[in-house]
Formats: sequence, structure tokens, C-alpha cells
Amino acid sequence: MNPVVGVAAFAAVSLATAVIGFYGLRISRTTGDFYVASRTVRPWWNASAIGGEYLSAASFLGVAGLILLSGTDALWFPVGYTAGYLMLLLFVAAPLRRSGAYTIPDFTEARLDSRVVRSVTSVVVVMVGWLYIVPQLHGAALAIRITTGLPAWVGMVAVVAVVCVTVVAGGMRSITFVQAFQYWLKLTALAVPILFIVFVLADSGTPPVAEASVNPTGAAPAGMYQNISLLVALLFGTLGLPHVLVRFYTNPDGQSARRTTLIVLGLLSVFYLFPTAYGLVGRMFAPQLAQSGQSDALVLLLPGELVGGTAGDLLSALVVAGAFAAFLSTTSGLVVSLAGVISQDLFGGSVKGFRRAAVISALVPLGLASMTGSLALAGSVGMVFAFTASTLCPVLLLGIWWRGLTDAGAIAGMATGAVFCGGAMVAGALLGAGGTPSWLAQPAAWTVPAAFAVMVLVSRATRTRVPRGITRLMTRLHTPERPLVTER
Repeated sequence: MNPVVGVAAFAAVSLATAVIGFYGLRISRTTGDFYVASRTVRPWWNASAIGGEYLSAASFLGVAGLILLSGTDALWFPVGYTAGYLMLLLFVAAPLRRSGAYTIPDFTEARLDSRVVRSVTSVVVVMVGWLYIVPQLHGAALAIRITTGLPAWVGMVAVVAVVCVTVVAGGMRSITFVQAFQYWLKLTALAVPILFIVFVLADSGTPPVAEASVNPTGAAPAGMYQNISLLVALLFGTLGLPHVLVRFYTNPDGQSARRTTLIVLGLLSVFYLFPTAYGLVGRMFAPQLAQSGQSDALVLLLPGELVGGTAGDLLSALVVAGAFAAFLSTTSGLVVSLAGVISQDLFGGSVKGFRRAAVISALVPLGLASMTGSLALAGSVGMVFAFTASTLCPVLLLGIWWRGLTDAGAIAGMATGAVFCGGAMVAGALLGAGGTPSWLAQPAAWTVPAAFAVMVLVSRATRTRVPRGITRLMTRLHTPERPLVTER
């Protein structure tokens, strides 16, 4: 790929992001604007914004790369990512919106009447956010190195700089416009090139690679345990992602939250058709990208490999633009959610405190990404989902649906999930990919039940600590609001 093409694509996306972000600044004035866009975001806007921030480096680059390497085993990723939203619709979206909280720690404090639970939840949210930002920065480093030849750190620094500018300028109100735009850019950036590639291949009559070469790595297929554990991580992990959950606080009411989730399901289903298509086309026509260790770059390199010439460069530029939109939108959503938590706990919850927290929220993972090597993008994000499923998901589900949850149970359950899943992640990193047993490589199948079990058992043992106003609060969470009626 011509390096000028990559630089131009990244510059164009960064400029568009900044311009749209500053448009949001014009109408971001209050604390509510910065934290939850004053709860006025309508379903289609919100759904597009959720799609923008949820479809991260793992979705844009990693899924296609995993399909190139593993074939049908990797299809669990798009299935799990999308099905997780169905669980979000059924169990979390509307009650969480009715809670009236700004952040997940706000919800746990109100639900369990405990400042200690709030502090523990805040620590977990920040850990999840930082762990999730790191793969986005690794993806930016990979993309900038592959497409422009510039040092990898340039991509990471550029993403953090653009995100800080847009988030600090206008908070949630600003990035809502940015992320909605970036979803449609990402969809276009994947759909147009792969459709063009398919037409070119069909017209030229190029035969696929011989069957013996389709599995370029010779990797053994994943066993039943790995698939089940991965699905548990993706399904339950979606319920606890802080940057997704905070989006439902921006809806006007619970009915809008449910409608938003239904639209998101449709948007995700359409989007994941295209990374899957890239992976399948790559296995048939470009398996050499896996042999050369460039599976995560498949989406970036496939137009140049199979089309070439000026058309290939133009299609590559579009893909690069979509890739950087993925890094920017997910990182900005995470930074907003983390800034909301940090600013309320450390800086008094003011707009100035939000801006200071946003800078901290972006700089810390930049340091972590600079000190760590890039792993397979979808795999590393899958581990973040496992950690989230083992910590935040149990306290949210039980907090919404079980009146017997206590502060002691919530703390014990989150600590258990964090220690078990975090320990598995550390052990896996020390042992390396080849020496890690499956129960450590994919720990969600046992860490998630362990966290739920501890949370329930400790709550039962401390049932006298159930908050006094639990009946009133549970009624509020589960009583549908009266729909808004517009006079004609």
C-alpha cells in the first residue's frame, strides 16, 4: 500500500472526528451534557453511537483475522458479541435506565446503600476500561505500521490525542455525534471493498487456493470447553461493559432504551457479515497472510492483495479510515465512561473534574500499551470480556433481579471474579500461548459461576444487611414508565 494513502486516510478521519466533536461542544454546557447528554438521545442516534463504540479493533480487524486462522471456530466471536446484546435487552437495558444513575458505581451505591461497594465497583470499572483500551491502541499501532511505515507508537499517540480533544471538548454530548458517524463509516469501509473484491474475483474467474493450504497454521480446532467458555465470556461480558451501559443512561426513558437495543441488534448483525466475509475470502485466496503472521492485518491488506493498482489503493484507504474510526470510537466511549467514574469519586463530579479525569483515563492505558506487546486482537478483547463477566455482570444482574443481594455479597463476588479471572490472565501470559491449558486460556466457564455463587452465598449469610428501602427501589427498576404522548 502507498504510505501516502494510509496517512491521508488517517488524517481525514481525525479531522472529521474533531470537526463533529467541536459541533457537539456548541451544545454541551451542563454537567448532564458531559455525563449523559442530558438524557435526550433518541434511539436511532443512540443505537448508531453504541454500534460505533462497541465495534472495536477486535470486531473490525480481529474477527476476520481469527477466521483466517481458525475457520468456523472463530464464528463464535460475532455470534457472542451480537447475542450478548439480546441478553442486554432482556435483563439490563430498561431497569438500568430507570435507576437514574450516571455511572455503574452510582447504581451499585444506590442499590446496596454502601459507599464501600461504590469504591470497589469504581476500581473494577477503571480496570475493565483500561484493559479494553489497550487492545485499541495496539490495533492503531498495527494499522499505522502496516499502512504508512511510521513507528507503531505514532498510531497509539495519535488516537489518544484525538480522543482527548473530542472528549474534553464536549463529553458525552460531543462523542454521541462522533460515534454515530463512525459506525456508518466503519460499515461502509468494510462493505464497499469486500463487495468490490468479490465482483473482481467472480469476473476474473480466479480459483481459490487448494484445500491443503486453506488451514495455513495447522492449528487444532477448539474443543467444546473452549467454545462454551468463550461464549459465556462474550454473552455475560457484554452485560458489564461500562462504556456500553452508560449509553442507556442517555435515553429519555426505559422504553427508548429497549428500542435502542433492538436497533443495535440489527446494526451489529449487518456489520458482522462483512468481517466474516473478509475472513472467508482470505482463507480461500490469501492464506499467505496468515503464514507471514499478518492475520490481524487481513482487512487492511486484502484489497491490495486481490485488487491492486489505483483501485486497490483507494479501497485500502477506505478500509484504513474505517479501522481508525474503530479505534477512535471505542476508545472515546471508554474514556467517557471512565472519566465519569473517576471525576465523581476524585474530583467532585464537576465539568472541570470530568475533563481532568478524561486525560488521566487516556494516558494510563497509553503507558500500558507502550510497555506491552500486541496480542491477537480478538483474543485479547475476549479476555477482557471474561474479566467483565466475572466481576461487573454478577453484581448488575443480581442487583437488578434479586432483592436479597447485600453489600458484603457484592464485594465478595466481585473480588472472587477479579482474583480468579485476573490470575488466569496473568498465568496465561507467563506460560505463553503454547503452554497454557484451556481452563486458563478461556477461564469464563468457571470464573463466572464462581463469582455468582460467592455473591449469592455471602449475601444469604449476611441477609440482615439487605437495604431497608429495597422494595421501593426494586419497584422503581421494574415499573415501566408511562410512554410520552405527543399532542397532534
